[in-house]
Amino acid sequence: MKAVVLHALAEPLVTEEIPTPLPGTGEVLIKVAACGVCHSDLHLAGGEWDLLKPITKLPLILGHEVTGTITALGEGVTEFQIGDRVGVPWLHYTCGECEFCLAGRETLCGKQQITGCTVDGGFAEYLKAKASHTAKLPDNLSFAEAAPLLCAGLTVYNALKTAEVHAGQKVAIFGVGGLGHLAIQLAKAKGAEVLAVDVADAKLQLARECGADHLVNITATQAHKELKKLTGGGPHVIVVTSGSRAAYETALRSLRRGGTLAVVGMAPEPINVSTVALVSGEFRIVAAAVGTRQDLHEVLALAAAGKVKCHIETRPFAQANNVLQEMQQGRLLGRVVLEL
Repeated sequence: MKAVVLHALAEPLVTEEIPTPLPGTGEVLIKVAACGVCHSDLHLAGGEWDLLKPITKLPLILGHEVTGTITALGEGVTEFQIGDRVGVPWLHYTCGECEFCLAGRETLCGKQQITGCTVDGGFAEYLKAKASHTAKLPDNLSFAEAAPLLCAGLTVYNALKTAEVHAGQKVAIFGVGGLGHLAIQLAKAKGAEVLAVDVADAKLQLARECGADHLVNITATQAHKELKKLTGGGPHVIVVTSGSRAAYETALRSLRRGGTLAVVGMAPEPINVSTVALVSGEFRIVAAAVGTRQDLHEVLALAAAGKVKCHIETRPFAQANNVLQEMQQGRLLGRVVLEL
């Protein structure tokens, strides 16, 4: 099969022919139709995350927003049939037996395997996946539309759930990128009043199209005051999808008393946190890493009902290197999906 392969960290991907994998017990073989390109792919390829760098397999096929059609079933697989339309997310495998899995928090499983990191991902013609962690796609979602929901949509859905967002709250989304524009829609679906915060007018326009009630350009020196004015004291919840240290610092200054900061975007450097401010405001800080299989089913159901729709641009797989370069330069709007 044809695959786009990472042979060494911080080196360009190489398109080449490699053997097509065979599904083992409990696995399925999927003919890939589309795969979203995530910022995580960029960081993994560059070896920029200390926690994941030691476990990143090389050579590696990146990609963890994979959609396609099942073409073969491994022994013991009964929940799928050949021809089923499916998606494969970040979590390739979790044990189902540890304290976290048993508590419904499988994203914390210490034995987890990761699609496009510890095992090969979807930048290829075929993908082998665990049937237990493969999801059926709604009939009314195309492969390209569904792909970004498997990570970008799933992650911000988990963040909003963890932050306990509910109707009537004022929620600010910092960063209107691949994750942020989906977070806006999901927060609106929960009945929240949503503020979109970014540095780029084009992204703020996308936020408006996604239903944001207020737009705030964070380059203003008094952005935190603008957020407090618009919300009558600050947002109840702020979700930061940007990896910017400045975004986090502005977010913490903007929170309403008793508010919640949801950490999603991973900044490459530590952020400054005033313990005095935390105590005085009784702020809560939560974090979200992707989501569970149940979360994914819920996100796909929302998309099937028309509650969330990803802004996508499709490219051929041969442009994978170009897409990663444009992503690093901040030139992408919404989500790019590679199609075979």
